[in-house]
Amino acid sequence: MKKALWALAVVVVLALAGLWWLRGNVDHLVATAITRYGSAMTGATVKIKSVNLDTANGRGSLQALTIGNPPGFKLPHAFKAETIELDVDLRTLADDVVVVRKVTILSPSIGYEKGQAMTNIDAIQKNIATYLGPSTAASKGKKIIVQDLQMRNAKATARAPLVGDQTATVNLPDIHLRNLGQAQGGLTPGELAQEITNAVEQKLLSTVRWESVLRATGDALNKAGNAIKGLFK
Repeated sequence: MKKALWALAVVVVLALAGLWWLRGNVDHLVATAITRYGSAMTGATVKIKSVNLDTANGRGSLQALTIGNPPGFKLPHAFKAETIELDVDLRTLADDVVVVRKVTILSPSIGYEKGQAMTNIDAIQKNIATYLGPSTAASKGKKIIVQDLQMRNAKATARAPLVGDQTATVNLPDIHLRNLGQAQGGLTPGELAQEITNAVEQKLLSTVRWESVLRATGDALNKAGNAIKGLFK
């Protein structure tokens, strides 16, 4: 009986130690998942400085998240945000569908570059679609519902091949999305990334006008100033 009680006590202590380790390392685990799977999904290098999550109330933030560009593009990044605020419903963490109450992306910088065949955002979307594969495979694993997503005070830097290294920057309208994944019973992380990327591209398409740059043929350097001025609506 004493041996049995001793064995039980050891199991309890190990379990508590494991929970303590997970609680103390959850930020590191989330950061590692973001960089590993984010890079695999987008086909670009994903970096993050830190993750800070309060496991008592589900609130937290991501600091200095950067998504680089796929090969063939020259802008230093496709997306960069110094702060992303999160509010997660902790009661759903053990469920098949995790509910995120709110995501707020503050003052991100978006790089928008036109390549020979597609833009960098198109390339990232294509890479995500390839990563997701058939819909049957994409339906496996834990899913996410985001009840409220906001992107505020974003700036886009645009570059087109005909104007060399010249770029222009414009303010983007705010994005506000509600109930992402609600109708589908949740989205996989890849599907959620695709939804957000689609929303960002729609804002870019409604703001950036490439035609004036693409018409700047011949003496591109002399015409670059006028092309940049006409780049945005």
